[in-house]
Amino acid sequence: MTAAIRELSDEIAAQSATIRRLQDEIGKVVVGQRYMIDRILLGLVADGHVLIEGIPGLAKTTAVKCVADAVSANFARVQFTPDLLPADLIGTEIYRPQSGEFTVKRGPVFTNLLLADEINRAPAKVQSALLEAMQERQVTIGETTHKLPDPFLVLATQNPIEQEGTYPLPEAQVDRFMLKLAVRYPDKQEEKEIMRRMAHRDRPKITPVVTPDDIKRARAVADAVYLDPRVEDYIVDVVFATREPAKYKLGHLEKLIEYGASPRATIYLAQAAKVLAFMNGKAFVSPQEVKTIGADVLRHRVIVSYEAEAREMSSDDIVREIFNTVDVP
Repeated sequence: MTAAIRELSDEIAAQSATIRRLQDEIGKVVVGQRYMIDRILLGLVADGHVLIEGIPGLAKTTAVKCVADAVSANFARVQFTPDLLPADLIGTEIYRPQSGEFTVKRGPVFTNLLLADEINRAPAKVQSALLEAMQERQVTIGETTHKLPDPFLVLATQNPIEQEGTYPLPEAQVDRFMLKLAVRYPDKQEEKEIMRRMAHRDRPKITPVVTPDDIKRARAVADAVYLDPRVEDYIVDVVFATREPAKYKLGHLEKLIEYGASPRATIYLAQAAKVLAFMNGKAFVSPQEVKTIGADVLRHRVIVSYEAEAREMSSDDIVREIFNTVDVP
């Protein structure tokens, strides 16, 4: 083991303790849902926005609020509704008669962690107002561009789009989310523990255990995790298999995929795999990290055809088959 690798391993061991402190603190309030919490923390370290989908009552909003409280970061929550306006989100210019000038009133987007609650309950023009903020970490109000704080992360929740009163998100916006999480019901034992903790007024409280600077340091160490060229080739093959399945012995999927994953999928899959390896205390990425995080990166980027819907096949089914077929280095 070289000195550089030893030093990186020591740094990973020290900085990954930041994640464990967050996991332990959030676990005081959120019972179970470890998958959701770990993926939110992964997005935080990877500097990637997270879309959380699940039916009401699965602690989506609670988990995001707990992360913000535990990180000691600025936090804002916007409840998306059909009558929400873009100015309600990013801010607007206000005319001051006394001075005869316009001043900027900043919206809730100027924060570290933005919870876009039930994002699919607002129409497209409001959802689109987030595009510049999510991609460029800035917003334009009037003729002036304003930088957003660092770190800045959008954590959005949505109910399944077939429920009444919801709108499908524009593909351009969905693609800007690094991860899309599919949150499930807790198991029987977890639900019993939820009942014990929450069925009275004296509920656990979250205290800050890390700072935004701790997150920035963790990001720097995660960036240094080694990604072997063979694993890079594997990531590219997986993404290309969503676009040209016949070249990967998946010809039967051609009629089931309307559109394959965008180049952002390749970037985010590599970034997310590195952070997952970091969270696992490893100095290198293995194909297993790519497989583990793959569905969360690809499920919202693989658009299924009408034929797939007729067969009741989801993008998760297609992504699973791709990972089962593409050769692993």
